[in-house]
Amino acid sequence: MTTKIVQLLKALSDETRFELVKLLLTHDFCVGALAHHLRISEAGVSQHLKLLREAGLVKGEKRGYWTHYMVEKSKLDETAELLRELTNLLPCRDGLCIKNLNNKIDCNKEGAKMCDCKCQYPEKLKGKPEECTPEQIKECHGDSEEHPCDDEK
Repeated sequence: MTTKIVQLLKALSDETRFELVKLLLTHDFCVGALAHHLRISEAGVSQHLKLLREAGLVKGEKRGYWTHYMVEKSKLDETAELLRELTNLLPCRDGLCIKNLNNKIDCNKEGAKMCDCKCQYPEKLKGKPEECTPEQIKECHGDSEEHPCDDEK
C-alpha cells in the first residue's frame, strides 16, 4: 500500500502534472490541446502523461486520429482515502525510540517493544546517554543502575 500511495503522490507532485490533472478533470483533451493550454511542447505533455498513466491517474481513449486523455477519478478518490487513513493512525502507546525512527515498526501490535534499549520516553532525556543523571535514567528506564543505551552507540 505504501508503494502505491508514494507513486501516486510523486506523479501529482510535479506542478505541470498537477495542472494536467486539473485540466483533464474539466474536459477530455488530446496532447495538442493540453500543450496549447499549458504552453509547453507536445513532447513534454506526452512525457508527463506517461508518468500519470503509469501511476494509473489518467487513461487515453482513441477517437479518430487523436487520443483523448481523461482522469481516472476512482484513482484520485483512492488517493484521497489513503491520505484520510493517515489521520486515523494512533500514536504509539509506549513512546518512540529515537534509535528506531527509521525502522518500520507497528507500535500498535500487542506486546511489541519499541527497541532493545528500552528508551521508551526519549522526551525525558536531557542529552546523550553518558550525560544522563541517575534520576533521568530511572525516570526513563525504571530501576536500571546503568543507562541501557550506553552500550549501543
